[in-house]
Parts: sequence; C-alpha cells; structure tokens
Amino acid sequence: MTDYEVVIIGAGVAGIYQIKRLTDLGVNAVVLDGNEDLGGTWFKNRYPGARFDSESFTYGYSFSKELLEEWHWTEQFSPQPETLRYLNFVADKFDLRQYMQFNCRVEAMTFDEDTNSWTLRLHDGREITTHVVLTAIGVLSIPTTPTFDGMDTFLGESFHPFDWPDAVDLAGKRVAVIGTGATAIQLIPEVAKVAADLTVFQRRPNWAAPLNNAPISDEEMADIRRRYDEIFAACARTPGGFEHEPDRRGFYEVSREDRLELWDRLYDGPGFGIWLQNFTEIFMNEEANAEFSEYIADRIRGRVDDPELAEKLIPKDHGFGIQRVPLETHYFEAYNRPNVHLVDAAAAPIEQITANGLRTSERDFEFDVIVYATGFDAFTGAFDRIDIQGVDGQKLRDKWSDGPITYLGLMVSGFPNLIMLAGPQTAATNFPRGAELAVDWTTPFLEHLWANDLHRFEAMPDAEQAWVEHVADMYEPLLLRTAKSWITGYNSNLEGHEYGKMRYNIYNGGGPRYTRRLQDVAGDGYRGIALT
Repeated sequence: MTDYEVVIIGAGVAGIYQIKRLTDLGVNAVVLDGNEDLGGTWFKNRYPGARFDSESFTYGYSFSKELLEEWHWTEQFSPQPETLRYLNFVADKFDLRQYMQFNCRVEAMTFDEDTNSWTLRLHDGREITTHVVLTAIGVLSIPTTPTFDGMDTFLGESFHPFDWPDAVDLAGKRVAVIGTGATAIQLIPEVAKVAADLTVFQRRPNWAAPLNNAPISDEEMADIRRRYDEIFAACARTPGGFEHEPDRRGFYEVSREDRLELWDRLYDGPGFGIWLQNFTEIFMNEEANAEFSEYIADRIRGRVDDPELAEKLIPKDHGFGIQRVPLETHYFEAYNRPNVHLVDAAAAPIEQITANGLRTSERDFEFDVIVYATGFDAFTGAFDRIDIQGVDGQKLRDKWSDGPITYLGLMVSGFPNLIMLAGPQTAATNFPRGAELAVDWTTPFLEHLWANDLHRFEAMPDAEQAWVEHVADMYEPLLLRTAKSWITGYNSNLEGHEYGKMRYNIYNGGGPRYTRRLQDVAGDGYRGIALT
C-alpha cells in the first residue's frame, strides 16, 4: 500500500487542473507545493509590472462553462495580482485546497522496482509513497542569481525579481537593475517611475514589442464569453497556442508597401500579433528576417530620444522573433527619463559587488537597492533541484546533463510511473493551453491503466530516441536554432551546462502537430510506452 495513488508536484496552473480531474474520479491524490500557497509562477513573481503577455481570456481554463461565465477579466493582459486571484478563485470554487499541502518542498524521489512505486522525501524529513508522480513544476520556476564577488557585503537591499519583497520601497532610492531580459523589460518602466535614480546594466539587448494593453469593459467581456468556443478553437489550430494566426501569404508575394502596412498594424496592435501573425518567412529566411528586424529597429529609434542610446538598445547579434519576444509597456520610453541610465555591461563588465554598490571595469557605482534580473534555470532547472532516481539508481539530472531527453515531453525511459505536465520538449508555448492538453491526455491514460490492472508504465528507449530526433529536426528549418537564448541553451552560464551546446528544450513543430501526435499515440494503444 502507498500513501497515495498519485502525487502531483506543483500547485500552479497545471497542478490545479490535474488535481481537479483526478479528484472528480475519486482518485486518492495530493498536490505538494514548496510555496506557502498555490499559484506557482504567479505566487512568486510579484515584481512591479509582472503580468500576462498572453491575452487573459486565452490564458484562463476552458474546462468549465460555469467558470467561464463567472470570471471577469479586467484587462486584456492580466496583472499578477489578478491572475493569482483567478487561480485562488478556481481552487476555492471547486474546493481543491483540501487536496493540497503547502510548504512541502520535494528534495528527492526514488523509484522502487519491487513495488512499482515512488518514495518522495520532503525538506522536513517526511517521506510519502505513491504509485504515480505527476510533475507540474514549471518551465521558469528556478531563478538564477549571479556569482559576483562581494554579493554578501552589500549593505543595501538586493534580490531576484522572483523573490520580490512585499515591503520593499523604491521611492527616492538609487536602484540598479542587472539584466535586460523579459522580466527586466516589464520591471524597468515601473521602477523608473519611483526611483530617484535607476541604472540598468545590459550585457546584450533584447528585441521587444509593445504589449498595448487595455481594460476589458463589461460589454467586451460579454462578447468574449459568447466567443469562448471560437477563441479556444483558434488557439488549438495555431502553432503557438494563441489566437494569433500567421499570415499565409508569401513574404515576397506581397509588395514592400503592403508588408509595411501589415507591420504597422501589428506593431500598434495587442500582444504577440507582431510576432505570430507575421509572415512565416521571418522565422526561416535570413533576408526576410533582416528586413523585418530593420523595421522593428526603426520603430525603436522613433521611441528613444538619444540616437546613440537607441542603437545600444537594438540587438545586433540576432534578428527579431528568432527567440521568444518580450512584450513591453513604455520600456524604450523609460530611457528618455533623466533619472534612467544604461551601462554596457559587455564593454565594462561588473567585477564585484561592494558594500555601497558595485564596481565595473571602468568605475564604482553607489546604490541603495540591487535587482538581479538575471533569468531562470529554464526547463530542466526545477527537475535538477530534485534528486530523482529511477531504475538502477540512475539520476535524471545525469541523463539530462546535455539537455532534456523525453518521450513526447511527458515521460523518460528509465523513470517509470512519472509524467511531466507541460515539461521540456512539449509545445506548451501558451502555457495554460499546453497544460490543459497535457492533463487531458494524462488523465485518460491513467484511467486506462487502472481499468486494465496495469501497475507500471515507462517510455521505451527506441520511442524516446525517435522523439528526441524528431524534436531536433524541428529546429533545423528555423533561425531559432542559432539564437543565444534559454530556448536553445547556447548562452547558458549555469553550472553543469556546457556553454555553446544546443539543448533541445522545446518542441517547435507547433501545437496542432503535437496534439495529433498525442492523439495518435493514445489511439494506437499508447504506442512507445511499455505497460506492465
């Protein structure tokens, strides 16, 4: 006997939906989460400016008509506090908290071949046994902080945005933000409004495009409710899982004038339209991408008063859209403020943190607050934090030392009775859509096991290898394969990651193709999975 039939690790978007599906079936299941409460990413990321870059109404769950009728999104792109309220509303509406345990960080889990079960060890020393483990631990849930000399000597406040203190007050302070990734791009305009002085340390600039957020009126929300079936159907048929469908016209079949008209309309429109409603050639053709990137560069130049500064904010080492595009609200205009300064941390690297600030190769700076907006250990980081031991004591972090190896992004050979919900090598670009897809495949799979008295499942090595090769093949036609990003791992400076080595972290075949593959596998008796 085990303590539970199923343990879900993580009480974020995927974990909440999965426990709903399992408890509806009467399964003895529990959710373990290391935080003080539910919400996952949206519980932790409380920095100013944190919000969806997916349209709110495409981000929410689709499984309950009643829920869709009751919840009113107030903004087209929901801010973090509203998103957290939404997830709490869902959990309370369906009385899901009774199945959740918080402050339960899983430190290790070991598979027992004699009993076909997992033993999980928690940070408080407790052990929990279960037949099946479902991980819902998030793609970007492990923040990375730099390792500058002297970080422990700084007398002011310092933190990663993931751990933003509730009580921090930046008003009138001298603030440093280190990094210009997606988080910093949301954060910097908000800090600039209140800080006496803000200095941004940029190692390499990122492309970004306007979010163009707006409130949602009662009339607009009523129209969204009427169109929910249409909205979710559109998300299901688009490659990225959003409403934005690519322009199917050929790039060079359209005149330059018409291309500019499209780009102006998309740039001034909301969300990922400028990226995902564009011509598909910008992702695969260097000349097309270069033309479009120059268009975006000109738009940035038009928003930054200082021409020399504008050029520093325009990437020169990669084109627009070949890695995930951060969406921003007045990010470039923030640099027009007299209290905001940009430091080229590539030309003048940070050498150490001092008691009163930091020192670069050129000079000393004094700060009251330092924000380390230095990114996340993406995709595999949350798995590496848990000592996961499968068959014959093999460790998952060892198997994944050169990057994730999976079957369908759901299972790993050598690690039976383990399913990853929206983990690496899936098509979970618009995460809740991908999370629902994973849960809606996993739940009937588990029902199949229980109905047929099957106690063990495991990805077959040849099926796993074929999937990994397929994932790699999907990178080949895309300019993304050259990007120095967290999607490829090329720019990784993380411990145990080889710098410059490709890591096939995501599935680039698109949501519809990925969905068909899952359906085909299920329809073929769960092909590629050994069932015992």
